[in-house]
Amino acid sequence: MIERGHHDMGGLPAGPVEYTEHDYAEWERRVDALSVLMGRRGVTVDQRRRNIEALPPEDYDRMSYYERWIVALTQSLIQRGTITTAELAGKMVEIEKRGGQV
Repeated sequence: MIERGHHDMGGLPAGPVEYTEHDYAEWERRVDALSVLMGRRGVTVDQRRRNIEALPPEDYDRMSYYERWIVALTQSLIQRGTITTAELAGKMVEIEKRGGQV
């Protein structure tokens, strides 16, 4: 028997879906653009989905939609050997030093 993942809400009661438009934050637009660019470089939707589905339930629930996307993209880059965790940590420190502005 296949076990249902935490992310899999298919067929479960989840309440009404709110169909509202909203403005996207600049960082969300950048994540979306990065996703398109990485797709052109071979990072597939399946890879990203697998990385999102692998998130621990508490992280999945805490993160927003685009936060999950950026984690999945980052994991894809690490898995492909494009970046290392040390390089990522170094870049995060650099960004932190300049006030968190990308």
